[in-house]
Amino acid sequence: VWSMVLAWSGSWRITAQRDHTGGPFTVTGGAGHEGLAWRLRPGEQHRTPVFAGQFSTGGFGGTSRGWHAYVAGHVLPRPDEPRPVVYNSWEATGWDVTPQGQRALAERAAGLGVELFVVDDGWFGARTSDRAGLGDWDPNPERFPDGLGPLVKEIRALGMRFGLWVEPEMTNADSDLYRAHPDWVLHMPHRRRTELRHQLVLDFSRPEVVEWAFGWLDRLVAAHGVDSLKWDMNRAFTEAGRPGSPDAERLWTDHTRGVYAVIDRLRAAHPGLRVEGCAGGGGRADLGMLARTDQTWISDNTDSTDRIAIQHGYSQIYPARTMSAWATDSPNPYTGRTAPLRHRFHIAMAGALGIGGDLSRWSDAELAEARDLVAQYKEIRPVVQFGEQYRLDDAVQYLTDDRVVVIAWGRDRALRLAGLSPAARYTDEATGTEHHGAALLAHGLPLRLPKEDAPSAVVRFRRATRG
Repeated sequence: VWSMVLAWSGSWRITAQRDHTGGPFTVTGGAGHEGLAWRLRPGEQHRTPVFAGQFSTGGFGGTSRGWHAYVAGHVLPRPDEPRPVVYNSWEATGWDVTPQGQRALAERAAGLGVELFVVDDGWFGARTSDRAGLGDWDPNPERFPDGLGPLVKEIRALGMRFGLWVEPEMTNADSDLYRAHPDWVLHMPHRRRTELRHQLVLDFSRPEVVEWAFGWLDRLVAAHGVDSLKWDMNRAFTEAGRPGSPDAERLWTDHTRGVYAVIDRLRAAHPGLRVEGCAGGGGRADLGMLARTDQTWISDNTDSTDRIAIQHGYSQIYPARTMSAWATDSPNPYTGRTAPLRHRFHIAMAGALGIGGDLSRWSDAELAEARDLVAQYKEIRPVVQFGEQYRLDDAVQYLTDDRVVVIAWGRDRALRLAGLSPAARYTDEATGTEHHGAALLAHGLPLRLPKEDAPSAVVRFRRATRG
């Protein structure tokens, strides 16, 4: 299997062709769409993004594991760092972000074993809906009269790190930033400026915009000791012009380089800072962003049944430790589908586990079950996040030198495992039953799932003997 991946987060083009004579098959790829061109100034250099290729004789599974190794070894900024269990308050509070509401959620999240608490959209400016406030990145003075400091202190006292949602590339027309700098957004002369989600795109090809973005982010992180940022980007380019520029088409590549520059400088100034990439869901699931972020928000759809296919596709290239995956409420706020808490957690445990539900509505029984599931995830986290991944029949398997974790769903069956040593023996950590590697490979593991809608299970093995 031949495969290629372009490490770029903006406009791009990949071309595959073979000429009419039946000559060599060629693939080229790079930044910029068809017809895009720009002039280099005297002495200026243009650095193309990495276009990585791989050949594997191991089929699609071997190819996938090859990309996982490449991402860990050559792309991620901190590949060996375990990804924390996250709680994000968006689905609980929406725009209604107050210190009291966040504190109540934080107390419950800490009780579940959460390690990083993230305050999402609604903490800044005149942000009571998506119509105003983007670009005004100071805490809302009415909701946070004392700033974010007291809330950060309380969250840290609960034993968690503190994170914030930001969307640096966007502004609302109803914002102090836009009123002061209407020329900073992408626009063309004599054309109406199109708002999508009531947003306009800031032109990060402008050095002054890049400096502004780095400045407020640097101050925000330093002032509050922010441990993690969720960097969002929720709309596409329109009116992609820069009036007065002699080479306006450069913005298609220079904008992306400007975004990269801000994140790179920010992480250099704050070495412990984590960054999660997000773009209206998984719009920036690419190696360009992963080279400067720790994980990716791959979809706004948190329905555990839908996520099975979404996560299957993402995992073809990207390792589990980079995949943000949440357990949320039932019925799911996006699809209306119901699922047992166990299923919602098990599917999310296939990546970097997060929780996004309204914990204030969870019963004591649900909170107790969630606490046990978080503890189970922490126990298997080294295998899930750092083991080799095999996609099986309605299951996913993770393998290290001495441990195996299988997350399964669907139906009772004999599930054939992969990658094991045929001569070794493996002990089921829950039952103590010992299995021959050859039998698990050839005949499979007899799966008996709970008799419920959306059944699922986590099975753990430890290698008992060498073979």
